[in-house]
Amino acid sequence: MRHQPLALLALEDGAIFRGRAFGARGERCGEVVFTTGMTGYQEVLTDPSYHGQIVVMTYPHIGNYGVNNDDAESARPWVSGFIVREASPVVSNWRATGDLESYLIENKISALTEIDTRALVRHIRTRGAMRGIISSDDLDPETLIHKSRASREMSGADLARDVTCANAYEWNYQLPITNYHIVAYDFGIKHNILRMLAARGCRVTIVPATTRAEDVLALKPDGIFLSNGPGDPAAVTYAIDATKKFLGRVPVFGICLGHQILGLALGAKTYKLKFGHRGGNQPVKHLPSGRVEITTHNHGFAVDANSLPGDVEITHINLNDDCIEGLRHKNLPAFSVQYHPEAAPGPHDARYLFDDFIEMMERR
Repeated sequence: MRHQPLALLALEDGAIFRGRAFGARGERCGEVVFTTGMTGYQEVLTDPSYHGQIVVMTYPHIGNYGVNNDDAESARPWVSGFIVREASPVVSNWRATGDLESYLIENKISALTEIDTRALVRHIRTRGAMRGIISSDDLDPETLIHKSRASREMSGADLARDVTCANAYEWNYQLPITNYHIVAYDFGIKHNILRMLAARGCRVTIVPATTRAEDVLALKPDGIFLSNGPGDPAAVTYAIDATKKFLGRVPVFGICLGHQILGLALGAKTYKLKFGHRGGNQPVKHLPSGRVEITTHNHGFAVDANSLPGDVEITHINLNDDCIEGLRHKNLPAFSVQYHPEAAPGPHDARYLFDDFIEMMERR
């Protein structure tokens, strides 16, 4: 590991945390959030839902198993910055093709280590997720606080446009197609979602976030998938309008941002959580069965339960704060979950939801 110069994290509320530079040098702004996962840092880095955010890992020792070519959840890392308590200089894993710091440098991701992540996470839990800036260049606290306050806010931000694909394409997973044709909206889609659909014999066509409903229906899909993604769901108005047009015509399944978009299309409202849910250990209750699942999350917004119309039922709730984690329309073939049944990283308790989507298309 290279010599690590001093670096600062400045939050918009005036709090300052000192550490050492790690990864690419420079300055990066973003919403500072934390994730409770003990492993899976490469999947976190490459999850487009973290676009515009500086991610704090609560697990203290990060980087010990390196990085590889198979664990990325998209074409490149999307985080604005990365914060860890201790960055391991030693890589020990037979799958590793490189080390974490070199990976961050290659992808121009600034990071911070030797920082009191416990104190930082407690601060965010108390005050809420907020804008911040990592800097190894400018070490003047007052200047950095001013820069953080001048950076983009997450509320009202349409970030799906930043992370979506430029053109439609087919997902090639080298498995035989035995079931249905699914059109997946790319608001920041994770590769493991596509793997889960392909593993069930589906042909998957991925389309850009701004694709019109008419163009999607012209592809004659058996089902439409609304993907995860970053930003404020209420700002993704084009996707909400498109979803309204194909509801009732084609089965719909949404995950994360897709869940929020479906909720908005059905007439509900969304709101920003204080510090969000991020990590692979969130307990969610499946209300129809009473079963509790341990699930993977990455979201800072949620659907407002009090705004749901009468023809929409809640199917899942978060046992930590009663936040809506799943909904289903009572009459139309449409359902969604706020969490990530594809995991990557995380537990596999909720993979049955992909089977539910297949069964919904079979019934149609």
